[in-house]
Amino acid sequence: MAELDQHEGEQDIEKKIEETRQRFKNEFLQDSTDKYDSRDLERLQTDDALVEGYLTWRLYVVDDALKMIDESLQWRKEYGLNDLTESTIPKWMFETGAVYLHGYDKEGNKLFWFKVKLHVKDAKTIMDKKKYVAFWLERYAKKEPGMPLTVVFDMTESGLSNIDMEFVKYIINCFKVYYPKFLSKMIIVEMPWIMNAAWKIVKSWLGPEAISKLKFASRSEIQTFIGPEYLPPHMGGMDPFKYSYPPLPDDDFQTPVCENGPIVSEDEMESKEGDAEGKDALESSFNSEVAVKPKKVNFLEDSLRAEDNDKGDASGKTKGARKPLTTFKGPLLDVSPSEELSFGSGETEKKSLIILSNVTKNQVAYKVRTTAPEKYRVKPSSSCCEPGASVDIVVSLHGGSQASPQDRFLVMAAEMDNVGSQELAQFWKEVPKTKIMEHRLRCHVLESVKPTVSPPKDSPVETGTSGQQELGTALMRMMACNSRLEQKLNTCLWVQKVLIVLVLLLVVLNLLSLFWLDTSQQPSLPATAPSACICQPQTVQQGPQLTT
Repeated sequence: MAELDQHEGEQDIEKKIEETRQRFKNEFLQDSTDKYDSRDLERLQTDDALVEGYLTWRLYVVDDALKMIDESLQWRKEYGLNDLTESTIPKWMFETGAVYLHGYDKEGNKLFWFKVKLHVKDAKTIMDKKKYVAFWLERYAKKEPGMPLTVVFDMTESGLSNIDMEFVKYIINCFKVYYPKFLSKMIIVEMPWIMNAAWKIVKSWLGPEAISKLKFASRSEIQTFIGPEYLPPHMGGMDPFKYSYPPLPDDDFQTPVCENGPIVSEDEMESKEGDAEGKDALESSFNSEVAVKPKKVNFLEDSLRAEDNDKGDASGKTKGARKPLTTFKGPLLDVSPSEELSFGSGETEKKSLIILSNVTKNQVAYKVRTTAPEKYRVKPSSSCCEPGASVDIVVSLHGGSQASPQDRFLVMAAEMDNVGSQELAQFWKEVPKTKIMEHRLRCHVLESVKPTVSPPKDSPVETGTSGQQELGTALMRMMACNSRLEQKLNTCLWVQKVLIVLVLLLVVLNLLSLFWLDTSQQPSLPATAPSACICQPQTVQQGPQLTT
C-alpha cells in the first residue's frame, strides 16, 4: 500500500512538472524569448530536479512556481550567470575575504561565510558585490547540485556602518527566489543589540517558508550548529583556516596519502608510518596535487600488476567492507554507491566499498580524492579501468579516526585515447577539465549504541539494532536537553541571588536613613526649653532694680 501511494505521488509530481513546463512555454514564451538566456530555457526543459525545486519551494502551487521561474530566469540573464567567471569579478573583491565558502556544519551542509565587518556600504560597488555573491552561489550549484548551504553572518566587531539593507535583501532574495531549496539555515552570530530593529525588518523579508531557517547565536551557542573543527578561534573553535587569494578556498578535496603508491596491507602500512612521516604526508597532501611522488609505471605494467594483485588479494581487501546498494549512472563510469559512503563506530564498520564500472569502449583513468586525507585510506586511489570492467576501491578509516558527515569524496574519471603512451600523473596534468567526469560522495555515520555492561558469552541475548539506535538517539537528546535546562537553571539561580542581595542592600539603606532622621530630630526639642527658662528669671530680676 505504501509503495502504491509513493508511486502515485511520483506520478503526481511528474504531472506537475510537465504542467509547469507547458504553461511556462504558453504563457511566458509566447510574446518574446529575449528576456531569458537560451541556455536556462534548455535546462528548464531537461532538468526535472530544477522544476521540482521551484514547485517544492512554492508548495506545488503552479502559478506561484511560474512567477518564481520567470523572476529567476530574468535575473540570471541580467547578471549574466552563465558567463560569470572569476575573471569578470574585480580582483579586490576576492582579496578582501568578505565572502567565501569553507567548512561544513554538523548536518554536513557547506558553510557560506559573510564577514560583515569587512563590508562597507558603497553605491558605486553594490552591483559588483551582487555579482560576487552570485558567482559563489552559481559555482557551488554546479559543483554540488542539490546540496543545501548554511549561511553564516559573522557580525563580530561590526556596527551600523557595516549594515547595508539593500545588500542584505538581495542575499535573502537569492535564496528565496533565485536558488530554491538552497538554504539549509541562516545563522546570525554575535549580533550587536543596536541592530535588533534592523534584523526585525530582515525577518519580514524572509517570508513564512524561510523564517524558520533564521537562527540567532552567541559565541557559546554557535557550536550547537557548527563543530569546533570548522569554527575560527574568535568563536571558540579550533579551525586554523585563514582566507587568502588565490586560490579560491572552496575546493577542499585533497589527494589521499596513498595516492598512486604500492598497495600494501593495513598492518604493514601502519607499522611503517611514524609521526614524522605522517606529518610530511599530510602537509604534502594539502600543498601539492599529488601527495606522494607517483611511481613511474607504464599503464600496461600497472594494469597487469593490478590484475595479479586482484587474483590473490581481492577477497582479502574487500573483506569487512560495506557493500553499496545504489548506483549513479555516469557518462564514463557507473559509481556505487550513488550518494553516500557509510561508516560506523564498530571495528567491523570502518570500511566501505566503492565500485566503478567502465561503460565506455575505451580505457578510463580514475582518481579518488577526499576532504580528510589524514583520516582515510583509499586503495587503490588512482588507476585505470578496462572497457566493460569493474574496479573495487576500499575506503577505510585509519587508526582511531572517526567518520564525520562533513567529510566528502570526489571520484574523477577521464577517457584515455593513447593507452600505454602516457604516465598516469602526466595524463592528469594534461587532460582538459571539460573531459573530466566528477562525482561527489557524502559520508554517512551510522548510529550505534554500545551496552555499558557486556553480556556473558554463553548467555544468548537478542538485541534489536533499530531499537538501540532509537534509544541511543533519545538518550542523547534527553542529555542535551538536561544540560541546557541545567545551564538555564544556574543562570536563574545566579540572577535570584543578585536580586536578593540588592533587596537586602535597599532594606539596610532604608533603615539607616530612618535612624539618621530620628537622631537628628531628638536633640533639637529640649534645646529650646532651657533657653526659655533662663530668659524668664532674667526679666524678673531686672524688675526690682528699676523700681528701686
